[in-house]
Amino acid sequence: QVQLLEFGGGLQYTGGFLTVTCSASFKKISEFVVMGWYRQAAGKQREMVAVISSDGTTTYSASAKGRFTISKDNAKNVVSLQMASLKPEDTATYYCYGKFTNIEEYWGQGTQVTVSS
Repeated sequence: QVQLLEFGGGLQYTGGFLTVTCSASFKKISEFVVMGWYRQAAGKQREMVAVISSDGTTTYSASAKGRFTISKDNAKNVVSLQMASLKPEDTATYYCYGKFTNIEEYWGQGTQVTVSS
């Protein structure tokens, strides 16, 4: 069964740096049409943070652009999100997302990122 597993979340302070990473089991990252990161803060809807397509094209939310960087390492079979200049409003559960086909999508369990002022 395909699983996406996130790790690397935790507590950071305003202005700090944190990286979250997603690994895939039973499928290669390179085979996904799109991989990405979404987040959901308490009481809010899940929102896209950054996605990367199979050809390496990246898309960022307005809040992430300029501060976050999404990348993938096909050799290690992981997708990472490097987050810099963190703000308290970045506090959320971060979910790894993978789109294999139009009808086959996967989500990770989520990893908590907390940014304290």
